[in-house]
Amino acid sequence: MQSICLITGSSGLIGGESAEFFSKKFDKVIGVDNNMRAYYFGANASTEWNTKRLVGAILNFEHHSIDIRNIVELEKLFQTHGGEIKLIIHAAAQPSHDWAAQEPVTDFTVNANGTLNMLEMTRKYCQSATFIFTSTNKVYGDTPNYLPLVELEKRWEIDKTHPYFKNGIDEHMSIDQTKHSLFGVSKVAADVLVQEYGKYFGMNTGVFRGGCLTGPNHSGTQLHGFLSYLMKCAITGDKYTVFGYRGKQVRDNIHSWDLVNMFWHYHQNPRQGEVYNAGGGRHSNCSMAEAIEMCEQITGKKMNYEYSETNRVGDHIWWISDVNKFRNHYPDWYWKYNLNDILIQIFNHFSKQ
Repeated sequence: MQSICLITGSSGLIGGESAEFFSKKFDKVIGVDNNMRAYYFGANASTEWNTKRLVGAILNFEHHSIDIRNIVELEKLFQTHGGEIKLIIHAAAQPSHDWAAQEPVTDFTVNANGTLNMLEMTRKYCQSATFIFTSTNKVYGDTPNYLPLVELEKRWEIDKTHPYFKNGIDEHMSIDQTKHSLFGVSKVAADVLVQEYGKYFGMNTGVFRGGCLTGPNHSGTQLHGFLSYLMKCAITGDKYTVFGYRGKQVRDNIHSWDLVNMFWHYHQNPRQGEVYNAGGGRHSNCSMAEAIEMCEQITGKKMNYEYSETNRVGDHIWWISDVNKFRNHYPDWYWKYNLNDILIQIFNHFSKQ
């Protein structure tokens, strides 16, 4: 019997990276992606180019254009492959908290109902498979904004006396009594579902709450994919808008390969209903102002950007992920790429186009 890795959102950043990574670990990789990103963000955000690239480059890759809200079509796929599926990476999502407010029903049905469909198909046809869910730090809502933050010259930073200063925010932060954005709410629902299927049904389900996920194959747009879109604007000269917090808001950034490598370590010794913060941590983070400076240094061009006093609703002022829980469970994992590596890779990718 062959071993199969099934990936939803397979033409997106994490899905595509997963397809390449796991094609070397499994007999077959099945990708599920219907290019909803183009619907969310327009033709410039289409992932069709990545679908074609994956189909052409990976001999044991098979693509299916299925909407994860369509349980009838999903069931056909699971019925066909059933027990051969050993790993599921559920990366399909509506990923923008700005966009979610435009179509809350679409956002919730994709993120929450779609995840429920995937969990049910897994429970029904391949219950022993590892199920990995790409969640988000937005499940914590705007609670991080009430930490004791200090404004420095180029960034916001947490007070040095606070426990989160050394390594960042851990999984003990509450997800209650906070403004999540509608996107955050739909991801909370999916996040808790994945935990529950692990704990209630004894399934190997893992939740990875990502910070900023990035890499050279990101189809970045204004509403999602900040580093990728920032570098794209730095190269083209298109105007970039910085929203609020004096451009000093801080994000940690993890390369898509490093996140997928976390999935691989987890799959080899999975836990049931476990939750991990997954980001660049203190190893790889920057403020918006610092990122603009780095883009200018790499491209040799001044950024064309403007500042808007209006911050995005529920946006984080300072976010750095504490990944020590994952590293304690899987001590052989560590980051391969830092922020400079990531930006140079994105620059080289766009420069070839």
